[in-house]
Parts: sequence; C-alpha cells; structure tokens
Amino acid sequence: MTNDCPRNRYNCLDFAVLASIVIGVIAGILRYMAIITLTPAFLWVIFGIATVTLGLLVAIVTLRRLDLCSIPTIFTAIIGILGTILFSIILLGITFAATSVIGAIISGLAVGFFALIITALSCFIKRSITCND
Repeated sequence: MTNDCPRNRYNCLDFAVLASIVIGVIAGILRYMAIITLTPAFLWVIFGIATVTLGLLVAIVTLRRLDLCSIPTIFTAIIGILGTILFSIILLGITFAATSVIGAIISGLAVGFFALIITALSCFIKRSITCND
C-alpha cells in the first residue's frame, strides 16, 4: 500500500456523505408525514449495530497498519457511529408525537448517521480491496 492519496474529482466518501444526507432528509420528511415510524426495536437494532461496528473499527485500527487514505474514511465512519448512538438514545428516551417537527429532525439525523456508517464502511472495504478510490 502506498501513502500517497490522489484526490479524484469524485471520491467514494463524497458520494457516501451525499447519499447519507439524502437518506436522512427523506427519512425525516417521511417521519413528519407519519408515513414511517421508528419503532424501539429498530432503534435498538441500529444502536447495537453502531456499538458493534465501533468495536470492530477499534480492533481493525489497532491490529492493522492503515495508509493515509483510509484515515478520512474511518473518521467519517466514527462520526456516523457516534451520531447514530446519540440520536438513537435520544429517540429511545423521549417519545415524540407522530407529526412532531423535532421528532422528524432527530429521526432523520438518526437514519442519516446510520446510512453514513453503512456507506463509509463500504468505502473503507472498497479502499481496502482495490487500494484506490
């Protein structure tokens, strides 16, 4: 692996962040219109996935020598993990009305950060396998 990281015009991580924002906005709108609901079971599942992913990422970082190009991807995944954990705890602790604006915003943020975990980790796996963006 090389330590140089050529910056392409369209990076996988850019698409990951953009897709996560779009997914979060769509989830917030659908939650506000009461088309979808985030049940406690779903919130516990994304909380568990985020916690396990955090443990796996810590293990990967400590056991493997990473190149400089993987660091932004791991940092983005950690931001997604911490955001998912925070907003799922908020949604589990506070009950919002079905058409609450604050509830829709927090729900959109939780789903958006969860999507950021999935997309950033797929970029990390792609980067690990192909060694380029």
